Amino acid sequence: MNGDGHSSCERVAVALGARSYEILVGPGLLDDAGTRMLPVLAQRRVVIVSDTTVAGLHLDRLATSLDRAGISHDRIVLPPGEGSKDFAHLQRLADALLDRRVERRTTLVALGGGVIGDLTGVAAALVLRGIDFVQIPTTLLAQVDSSVGGKTGINTRHGKNLIGAFHQPRLVLADTSVLDTLSRRELLAGYAEVAKYGLLGDAAFFDWLDANAGPVLDRDGAERRHAVAHSCRMKARIVASDERETGERALLNLGHTFGHAFESELGYGPELLHGEAVAIGMTMAFDLSVRLGLCPLEDAVRARRHLAKVGLPTGLAGRNWPPERLIDHMGRDKKVVDGRLTFILARGIGKAFISRDVTPDDVKAVLAAALAA
Repeated sequence: MNGDGHSSCERVAVALGARSYEILVGPGLLDDAGTRMLPVLAQRRVVIVSDTTVAGLHLDRLATSLDRAGISHDRIVLPPGEGSKDFAHLQRLADALLDRRVERRTTLVALGGGVIGDLTGVAAALVLRGIDFVQIPTTLLAQVDSSVGGKTGINTRHGKNLIGAFHQPRLVLADTSVLDTLSRRELLAGYAEVAKYGLLGDAAFFDWLDANAGPVLDRDGAERRHAVAHSCRMKARIVASDERETGERALLNLGHTFGHAFESELGYGPELLHGEAVAIGMTMAFDLSVRLGLCPLEDAVRARRHLAKVGLPTGLAGRNWPPERLIDHMGRDKKVVDGRLTFILARGIGKAFISRDVTPDDVKAVLAAALAA
């Protein structure tokens, strides 16, 4: 137990002045959620937004916690999957909130993975011109990435997350014990984002992951909590210095320019999860860095070997995708500046940087090599 009478957890501060908030990381937070939320609620009323899969696993525990804290609550349950992150489901959610007569002092609670977190965040930014929300991420990917930093978004036929807003949550509760309900594939998809932090800016963390990936993925223990908390600290520091992604925050997109193109090519379906696409994308970002003479080959090999060792995909073998079409997808990316593609490249493990000087020919060559492998 810690000093506030609750089960032990790690606290990570996101320092954004008046919009500052905490990320709490540890087991059992779902059962304490009502009490944890009380200090940030403008009124004792929330609306929980979840999906059918997560609701079946965790919603009753959250509701019990809210009841104990004297917080009234409604619930809105949406279909699971990336297909819900679109205009149609945003409208459905907004109408459901207005049907329930939410007020500006009402808080939304996003209980789910990245899709629910993003969709709820967009709704919170728009409904009544902005209301508070709390993130309770239930996947590893959401705990270390999408729930932190206030980037919300939905997908369109033009690409991923192209419609959205910067809208910070009031609190993030990352209950590591709920991750035990995830499939191995979902855990691995989240682990790709954990590995990303080591690859982009913390070689010592990558070394630690190389030695501890097994326990991080196998069970909720000290190693998993350290991986989640350390990832959140890295993201919190970057977000505090560059909230609206005008500079350093773009480093968090290591592997994403490639990865989003792959997801777009597949229509954001279940064939390739976001974390899987990012794992392939990070491998290719290191390959591109080697091709440009920026990164030692052994670092690219080590990055690929680590991702493959845990069971993540690292290549495009068997895909019959024209490189030109993938490059066209990249041209619709949010990070394009004056028509030039933006890539996160690396001078080595833990040494990522932003580049807008990559030629389409170099990108095509790397894609062609991966597709032919």
